[in-house]
Amino acid sequence: MRSLLAISPELPDVRALLDRVRAVLRAHGEIVAELPADSTPVPDALNFERLVAVGGDGTLIAQVRRILKRGVPLIGLNSGRLGFLAEFDLASLESQAVQIFGPTPLIRHRMVMDVEVQRANGSTVHSGIAVNDAVVSAGIPFRMIELRMEFGQDTGPDIAGDGVIIASPIGSTAYNVSAGGPIVHPDVEALIVTPICAHSLAFRPIVLPSHMEVTVHVERANEGTNLAIDGQIHIRLHPGDTIRVSRHEMMARLIGNPAVTYGHQLISKMRWAAPPNYRDRGA
Repeated sequence: MRSLLAISPELPDVRALLDRVRAVLRAHGEIVAELPADSTPVPDALNFERLVAVGGDGTLIAQVRRILKRGVPLIGLNSGRLGFLAEFDLASLESQAVQIFGPTPLIRHRMVMDVEVQRANGSTVHSGIAVNDAVVSAGIPFRMIELRMEFGQDTGPDIAGDGVIIASPIGSTAYNVSAGGPIVHPDVEALIVTPICAHSLAFRPIVLPSHMEVTVHVERANEGTNLAIDGQIHIRLHPGDTIRVSRHEMMARLIGNPAVTYGHQLISKMRWAAPPNYRDRGA
């Protein structure tokens, strides 16, 4: 098995893991290259069958965008703080290596999004992939901004407030859930639209079918208003700009840990539905 190793060396625990990670990969094949886990394009001539991303969830998300069109499965080895998407630690990588690097690993197919930004003159200033979310935020000087939305061919709401989040199902547990949006199981293909501090008591998040394109027209903006893609790519926005978000034609392929379920991750990592500390339960 030919593996590419993508590393986030700035994370404090990564260097301590690397020798053992290399040993696992070499025991089951060949390391074709080691690259920083950034967004630099992977050389076309580099042939690999697995990408092992060593870092946190942000590292894995960046690598999904980086190699999505190659269709190569990714393994997320968590050395960050949460590890919600990166399902493996060093112990589980070692214990599950035969399956991970074998011919039939558990692959979780996850929907990602296309994001396009057009200026008022019709020029396209960004076209790329979002794994978690595309977030329009007010920015400095933090006055309310005004947005007009369309859902496919249907009229959407107008928003006056701090912005809007358009999330994928795997991104539903990120900024979206912090802003009051719903948790959506990642096997569901949908787009989740959640306002950020809307100047309305009636604006509620909505879950849309994945075939709909979400269009956001910027009617009023601040000097610092921007679009953040996965919290990693930032595009300055101006009045008259249009953002279009739609389902990408390809699915991300993440190699899953058979010992981990989505419910387990929600409860153990996100503390989903954690009860109060009752005295009669030893708290």
